[in-house]
Amino acid sequence: MPKRKNTFSSWPRRLAQRAVHAGWAWVQRTGSVTAEHPGRFRFGAMGTGTRLAFPLGTVFGEPWIRIGSHCIVGEQVTLTAGLMPGLDLGPEPILRIGDGVVLGRGSHVVADTTVTIGSDCYFGPYVYVTSTNHSYDDPHEPIGKQWPRMEPVEIGPGCWIGTGAVILPGARVGKNVVVAAGAVVRGEVPDHCVVAGAPARVVRRWTPDEGWQPPLRTPPPVPLPDDVTPDQLRALSRLDEESVARLAELDEAGLDGAGLDAHGAARLAGSEPGA
Repeated sequence: MPKRKNTFSSWPRRLAQRAVHAGWAWVQRTGSVTAEHPGRFRFGAMGTGTRLAFPLGTVFGEPWIRIGSHCIVGEQVTLTAGLMPGLDLGPEPILRIGDGVVLGRGSHVVADTTVTIGSDCYFGPYVYVTSTNHSYDDPHEPIGKQWPRMEPVEIGPGCWIGTGAVILPGARVGKNVVVAAGAVVRGEVPDHCVVAGAPARVVRRWTPDEGWQPPLRTPPPVPLPDDVTPDQLRALSRLDEESVARLAELDEAGLDGAGLDAHGAARLAGSEPGA
């Protein structure tokens, strides 16, 4: 078969591509919503450092939505208060989002009645939280025409909600809970546990007496010491396996390998920084 003729030479195409990407990056920066630049939105409250990424999902009832400080709301996230726009929902907020919350791309938080998300919760993409569900009491009436049921939802602080999880009306999720990807949560979930499945059930739990049961399969990550500097990290990243083994020997001998300065770590690697 004859080859298609490329209507763009390589450099004009690359130039056009760069222009499109640069333009879209500008649109994203300019279209994002913050407390300083809320655009047309008038949220009940929005804390310092919080940003709603552009493009946004559906957003309405924002006077009854309060978002804390240093939150990250991903692209195409829906935040709604009330059944529809234009309703007077009274003096109290309907949707409360605490400080340091991350809502992943494409997530929905639908608050027809009270929904509370505690501080430092992290949502993966496409999580669905709703305080409303369809009812089907009358078998002769289309389900979509029957009045829905509403129950408050509460998600405690420090939770991790996995991709595609669904939090149903009436759910009460405790503190520091892991909700597995795809789980469907209803009812009470205790503190410090892992839930999975549809409907979700507790598959692991922590207690002060027994720790995690069943036990975790991997050791906990070791955090970096507070006094480690970026220069030290860059130097350590250049270490080969032999140098890492020598650092481990120093640590076993009672020396603080992590306390080496950048030049010391680089000498272990066999080169100076920047070499």
